[in-house]
Amino acid sequence: MAGKPTSGRGQRDLRVRVKSARGRKLSSTRWLERQLNDPYVKKAKASGYRGRAAFKILELDDKYRFLVPGARVVDLGCAPGGWCQVAVERVNALGQKSGKKVGRVLGLDLQEVDPIPGAEIHVLDFLSEGADDTVKEWLGGPADVVMSDMAAASSGVKQVDHIRIIALCEAAAELAFDVLVPGGTFVAKVLAGGTEQGLQLLLKKRFDKVANVKPPASRADSSEKYVVAQGFRG
Repeated sequence: MAGKPTSGRGQRDLRVRVKSARGRKLSSTRWLERQLNDPYVKKAKASGYRGRAAFKILELDDKYRFLVPGARVVDLGCAPGGWCQVAVERVNALGQKSGKKVGRVLGLDLQEVDPIPGAEIHVLDFLSEGADDTVKEWLGGPADVVMSDMAAASSGVKQVDHIRIIALCEAAAELAFDVLVPGGTFVAKVLAGGTEQGLQLLLKKRFDKVANVKPPASRADSSEKYVVAQGFRG
């Protein structure tokens, strides 16, 4: 005997809902609920990546092809390590792609980061004096790619956070100017907010192509986007 048709959408709502708890802010409850229902969080766990941000650099590289076998990569502010994991795979840092050049991945952060097979991780403030020379020494030469998913500590004030991350991105770009090989690539996260024009002008003077893109893995309600500057003029 056929069952009665279900009402509404005809199937269960599989979304995980989080009940508010005593002492937990509503914003924290919403963040937790979003995390539990985020397909990229689930994909990251299934793929062994340390965070959903790994898919942002994957999608950017799928489009712009800068993480090629043999490339030497510097990941600024690399914690927790998802971007390094992707870079290791793509540049063949472990030498697992037969017949392909073997690349190198250097991750830098202010804090200790758990080891990543195929990546060399160091505690270093990239803003410190002589950091560019230290990076080139560790790499054994200039870099092909400098990338950054860094964000300054949130103040809760949107415009202040915007200015902070643009300043951080400009500082990362200055390091890139010192360590990149001609033809190299710079990739960094920025927040839309009105003062990024100075960064754009800075990059357009030093690179052949500068693109602004919001990868699918970047949450739709976030103001973040990524700048991809290619063809460093040296």
